[in-house]
Amino acid sequence: MAASIDLHAYQEPILFLATAGIVVPLFHRLKISPVLGFLGAGALLGPYGLGRLVQEHPWVDWLTFTDPEGTSRLAEFGVVFLLFTIGIELSWQRLRTLRRLVFGFGSLQVLTCALAIGLLAMSLAGSVTGAAIIGIAFALSSTAIVLPVLAEQKRLNTTAGRASFSALLFQDLLVAPILFTVAALDRRVPGATMGSFALALLQAGLALMLIVVLGRVILRPFFQLVSATRSPEAFMAACLLVVIATSLIAAASGLSMALGAFIAGILLSETEYRRAIDTTIQPFKGLLLGVFFVSVGMSLDFFRFYEIPLAILAVATAVISIKSVIIFWLARPFGLNASEAAETSLLLGPGGEFALVILGSAMAAGLVPDGIGRDLLLVTTLTMIAIPVLARIARRLSRQLERTRPSNPAASVPPPSDEVNRVIIAGYGRVGRLVGDMLERHKVPYLAIDMDPARVAEERKAGKPVFFGDGSYPDFLRACGIEYSRALVITLDVPSAIEAVVTAARQERPDITIVARARDARHAALLYDLGVDDAVPETIEASLQLSEAVLADIGVPMGLVIASIHERRDEFREILKKNNRKPEPAEFRARRTIGK
Repeated sequence: MAASIDLHAYQEPILFLATAGIVVPLFHRLKISPVLGFLGAGALLGPYGLGRLVQEHPWVDWLTFTDPEGTSRLAEFGVVFLLFTIGIELSWQRLRTLRRLVFGFGSLQVLTCALAIGLLAMSLAGSVTGAAIIGIAFALSSTAIVLPVLAEQKRLNTTAGRASFSALLFQDLLVAPILFTVAALDRRVPGATMGSFALALLQAGLALMLIVVLGRVILRPFFQLVSATRSPEAFMAACLLVVIATSLIAAASGLSMALGAFIAGILLSETEYRRAIDTTIQPFKGLLLGVFFVSVGMSLDFFRFYEIPLAILAVATAVISIKSVIIFWLARPFGLNASEAAETSLLLGPGGEFALVILGSAMAAGLVPDGIGRDLLLVTTLTMIAIPVLARIARRLSRQLERTRPSNPAASVPPPSDEVNRVIIAGYGRVGRLVGDMLERHKVPYLAIDMDPARVAEERKAGKPVFFGDGSYPDFLRACGIEYSRALVITLDVPSAIEAVVTAARQERPDITIVARARDARHAALLYDLGVDDAVPETIEASLQLSEAVLADIGVPMGLVIASIHERRDEFREILKKNNRKPEPAEFRARRTIGK
């Protein structure tokens, strides 16, 4: 006789999978971020939505999430996997280059926003301690929503994306000390002293050192051993083990789980397995982030909002406005122009998931009144829900500011559009200048466009045909005479910007020759899929030039060397073109399968 099955035990996983199966395709079709769909689903199916009807209509229980605490524990792994994949894309060297933004811009942002909001919260909190906790909680932003939104817009590698990520990383570093401080201020808990606080910080530092040291010693040999099995299942299990183990080590030492996973990702970014691991982790990250957004939506009590809607909306608007203004002015001294600072400020202006944790802990410790705390939790959730909308507004505002940015008359000269057989160069940095010089040597007319008004003005003084503008706008390409141009060369260094120019150019002129700079083989395959005639990956070209130099230096005849280099370049081009309709290039697909 078959054992009876408790269907109720499978209710929430099935409900979430059904939600994901409906939300993702529907919102993609509507061209709306799925984040909003998951948040809305959590609010509708949570305890404050349909959950209120369970007592009167028991059958509704099958359509609701009934275990918010259990869901939130699983949801935390969504942030963990997100930070791990971000670490995979970074490296120690790149992290060092961001240190000024992380510890300079990040620390000033938290301190200034916490001070401003804390002063305004004095009347609400009733004490200096409560006001300080509210200020610090609202000074933090949402890593779990901002970074996926930036990734969806392909804006992570832009200046605004790097500044936002740097500030969010500093905020994540602060979470553990903030939570311990809240616990230390709880008079009902004995033994919480400054000595124990210092001990906890020492313990956290030792845990980070342990993760780094063990990671450098163990991770590469471990993945070599696993990949030797040629088993995709074993490779997937190894990836999950590393993420979960490092996050739990960090959590046991008082740090956030996400920080431990982030460090592990950085360590693996220096290995040959980084692409294979990233590909393996992506599906888990997407699903678990969906769980996180659903759990955030579950904490949204619409009925409380209906009781005092104007007050809650006013506080949410004030938080976003105060933080955005402060962040905008703080970003300028760190090298961000007006458009980049505006985009960063709107992304970081809303509250974040760690504010929910800090306010909850402060309420439990009696440091923030329960009534005020519940309202502030609702305010935080509302600001988080607004992030995808604010991101779109930020992008449009950024584009408008970019259009009006040049103040130098030399940089605002309109481009001529009447010359035939001209080559257009999009991006006139070091790579674009070299392309222009080569075209001049062969007496090929060209026109260059760039978004840096200072660079445009300087090059125009030198007599170069350089004009200010954004090549991703079809109107501007028409003004540059793309209809009569011979070719378009894209030398920009931001992948998303390159893709935008390719798309706009192909829409305007399907037959024009497009040659584009690519970050790596994967990016080159994507550009071929978008319609470029030639994509030049930086990594492959550097390897070919090194090969040419060493072969020539050891005495191989130059004619044979040049012929073999050209042959190898053609082979790479054919491989990339062949694979451009597949999810990923062959080399990465093979690494994912056998871990080579």
